Amino acid sequence: MEETGNKVRRLPPWLKKRVPAETGPVPLDCLAELRLDTICRGARCPNRLDCRSRGRAAFLIMGPNCTRACRFCAVESGRPAQLDPDEPSRLALAAKRLGLRHVVVTSVTRDDLPDGGAGHFARTVAAIRENCPGATVEILVPDFRGDEAAWAVAADSRPDVFNHNLETVERLYDLVRPGADFGRSLALLDFVKERRPELTTKSGLMLGLGERREEIVEAARALRDAGAAILTVGQYLRPAGARTLPVERFVAPEEFAAIEAELMALGFASAVCSPFVRSSYNAEEAFLQVSGRD
Repeated sequence: MEETGNKVRRLPPWLKKRVPAETGPVPLDCLAELRLDTICRGARCPNRLDCRSRGRAAFLIMGPNCTRACRFCAVESGRPAQLDPDEPSRLALAAKRLGLRHVVVTSVTRDDLPDGGAGHFARTVAAIRENCPGATVEILVPDFRGDEAAWAVAADSRPDVFNHNLETVERLYDLVRPGADFGRSLALLDFVKERRPELTTKSGLMLGLGERREEIVEAARALRDAGAAILTVGQYLRPAGARTLPVERFVAPEEFAAIEAELMALGFASAVCSPFVRSSYNAEEAFLQVSGRD
C-alpha cells in the first residue's frame, strides 16, 4: 500500500515482490555481534530479504542518524553520535566472515564533521583491503559539503567503484534534497574522475517524484559528461514518515526498459533500470559487467 495524505492506494502488480524461500542458514548474525548497521535496514530497502537470502549486505557507517533530512529517505535525521574508530576494522572482519567478493560501504551524511567523514571512508577501505585482499570495494558517499579536500581523501582511498547518487533531476532538488545541490553532486563525480581516472564512477536516480522524461535524459547526459560509467534507475517508494514525499507516479517496467535503452545509447557502460533497482542492489554484477572480470 502507498499512503498519500489521507488516501491509500494499492501498489501496481509489478511492485509486488515475492519473499524468497529460506535456503538454509544465512551468516548475517555477525553484523549484530560486530555492532554494524546496513543501509538495507536503515533505508528499508525492498530487496533486503533477497540480499539476506544470498548472504549480502551493504554496510552503513558513521551511525544511523543523518544530519540532513532528505524527503525521499527512511534514514533517521538527528544528532549523530561520535565516530567509532574501531568501526572500519569490525566492518572488514564482517566482510571477511561473510566471504564477500564485492564490499559495498555507504554512510549517513555527517555535516557535523570537519571532513564530512571522508577520512573514515578511507580508513574503512584500507581495512577491507588488508583483511579481504581478493575483494573489490565500492563506496557510496555523500557530497562532503563540496569540500574538495574531502573529495580527494575519499578518491585517494582508491575504491574500485566510487558512487555518489544524483537521486533526482535538477528541477526537483530543492523539494527532494534540501541541503544538497545538483551542480555540486556532478562536480564531485567529475573531480573524482579527473583525479583518479582508473576508478569506475557511478550514480543513481529515482523515478516517480514528478520528473519528466526529458529531464531524466538531461540528468543522465550530465552524469556521462562527468564521467559516470554506471547508472542505476529505480522506482521511488515512499517510506513512512511525515516529511517524506508521496509517489507522484508508478513507472511501468516497459518504460524502465525503454529508458535503459536510451541511457545505454548515451554511452554508459552499464545502465540498470527497473522498478526494484537500487544503487547498492546487485552492485557486484554491475561492476563485473563494466570491468569484464569473471
